[in-house]
Amino acid sequence: MAFFIAIIGVNVAQEKPATDTPILFRSEKSWGGLIHSEGFGANFWIGKHKTAAIKRIYEFELVTMKHPKEIKSINPYFENAKSYKYGKLNAAALLRVNMGRVNTLNNKPYWGGVEVRYMYFAGLCGAILKPVYLSILYPTNIPYKYNVVDEKYDPNKHVSDMIYGRASFFKGFNELKFYPGLDAKLGLSFEYGHKSEIVNSLDAGVIADVFLKKIPIMAFNNNNNYFVTFFISLHFGKRKYY
Repeated sequence: MAFFIAIIGVNVAQEKPATDTPILFRSEKSWGGLIHSEGFGANFWIGKHKTAAIKRIYEFELVTMKHPKEIKSINPYFENAKSYKYGKLNAAALLRVNMGRVNTLNNKPYWGGVEVRYMYFAGLCGAILKPVYLSILYPTNIPYKYNVVDEKYDPNKHVSDMIYGRASFFKGFNELKFYPGLDAKLGLSFEYGHKSEIVNSLDAGVIADVFLKKIPIMAFNNNNNYFVTFFISLHFGKRKYY
């Protein structure tokens, strides 16, 4: 019996890592989704490990961005009217291309757990604006009969009583406008995966985007040339030794 116990003990000792020294990977790729205080989006990371605790990340991110004063409205005088956001001139999305670093604060033990890192990014961003189209009601010679015409929203022309609702989302893609800017991101990353070669992380932090001009999202509210948002994201991917 003592012989078998000794054999089992030797096998367990061989399977258990001698130290908690982190494995040095060469590269990683991951993708994820995020929600932030004014929208949602997706991103893609390409990582190069400088050391076991430090890696350089190239980030590509696309998110929607709404104005905090956006409120859904509906014309109460017509059945089947569609909801829309009164005063909204443009639908906005932000494209970010960043470079940054992720530094490990504490290494994950060999049996699992959570590894905590801090991260910071900076780079170029662009606001992509698509004009909002609405379905507009025009009276005819027949009482209570209207023609419905899809038009680009004009705050000087279209009052709420004549708006039937939002038009197709795809209208206006041939009229996109681009506003260049800069952005910076700061946050924490929590790696919770059991396998070192698999990326499973929860990230949270704050992002600031700054532009040369004000971003015209709304007609009747002040528009800014900057956005400051808080985000939470999930990342999934793989790491490689070569």
